[in-house]
Amino acid sequence: MLTLFHAPKSRSTRIVTLIEEMGIADQVDVRITDIPRMDGTGAADPANPHPEHKVPALLHDGTLITETAAVMLYLTALFPDSGLAPKPGDPRRGDYLTWLFWYGSVMEPVLILEAAGLSHPYLTQAIRDSSAVEARLKAALSKGPWLLGDRFSAADILVHSPYAWFGNTPDDPLIADWVARCMARPARLKVMAAENAALAA
Repeated sequence: MLTLFHAPKSRSTRIVTLIEEMGIADQVDVRITDIPRMDGTGAADPANPHPEHKVPALLHDGTLITETAAVMLYLTALFPDSGLAPKPGDPRRGDYLTWLFWYGSVMEPVLILEAAGLSHPYLTQAIRDSSAVEARLKAALSKGPWLLGDRFSAADILVHSPYAWFGNTPDDPLIADWVARCMARPARLKVMAAENAALAA
């Protein structure tokens, strides 16, 4: 059995969107959990199995998987025919894996540090800066509408998410158009409408 611990309007929203895109919503029990929020609301839920009581946390028959990229990799491998990831042996598999891990190792740290106003040569040398992030995205998107060329994948769901969340899309037509297309996908619109309705209630 698959159980996803999810807090609406959080990092785990990307996993709910992935589940909707994959067409496996009937195979995943989504349990709403509370988390501490940046505005001071919320609290850690002791029922959440994540070691830090964060989200996402996925339980599969007693096996715990946490961290967004790991959960995405796990689900797309568990359901290889969903079409959201190249299968092993596909030449695009390397790019897919690279995007998932680049996001957590480079892109998100860069954006968080810059939003916090933190800068240091060590940080720039180790993980680069937003201009390097944007250059990497532009190089990929110049070859096709999605990060893997003509194929939409879980990598697009993950990598576009901070721009969609914070509304700080770079002023570059290739990146802006890609973010807009990711945000306009029916699966994402369905998930966001459900989350807005749940929070309003």
